[in-house]
Amino acid sequence: MFEFEVIGGIKGKARPRVNTYTCKAYTPGDTKDYELLVKQYFKIKHPRSVPLENRIKVTIIAYFKVPKTVTKKERALIEEGILSPTKKPDIDNIVKIILDSLNGIAFKDDNQITKIEVEKAYTFDEERVYVKVEEY
Repeated sequence: MFEFEVIGGIKGKARPRVNTYTCKAYTPGDTKDYELLVKQYFKIKHPRSVPLENRIKVTIIAYFKVPKTVTKKERALIEEGILSPTKKPDIDNIVKIILDSLNGIAFKDDNQITKIEVEKAYTFDEERVYVKVEEY
């Protein structure tokens, strides 16, 4: 089982872009940078890890900072866990960037993933993404 957090602003996987001169597709720089950041946090927490080989369950929780303009009523709902963020990035893009980053280092291939739990939540601390990868 691997468990770690990526501290800082949350990014979603951006669509590939096409160079109009060469007609070749490329991944935008900020997406590459965030994938590298996820890999680095994984390697720091699990330096001698061996990729998992069986079926895998992935849990991802994206913690977004509570906006400064929330009312007392909204704040109470956030504290109870009833109110969740509905802002960008989309949840599927968060999953895609995390899984693409861990492909080959936490698991051999992403086709091993048979179960995913994903959530967007508010936090009063700093923004971060919690990731747990486990065989089941």
